[in-house]
Amino acid sequence: MTAPPASPTRTATALIALAALAALVALDIVRSGTVDPFDAPVPIALGSGQAPSGAHCTDL
Repeated sequence: MTAPPASPTRTATALIALAALAALVALDIVRSGTVDPFDAPVPIALGSGQAPSGAHCTDL
């Protein structure tokens, strides 16, 4: 009777996961365009005068 194939170790699994994550980040960097800071939305719109939309507080 033959032994079952050995399962990958934690180190091998971690290296495979890190390699997949690095490949995903590299693919995202290659496929995405450059960011135009003048066209980007504001991160926080407090006091901007813009009306809220699509949230539970829009009924006020």
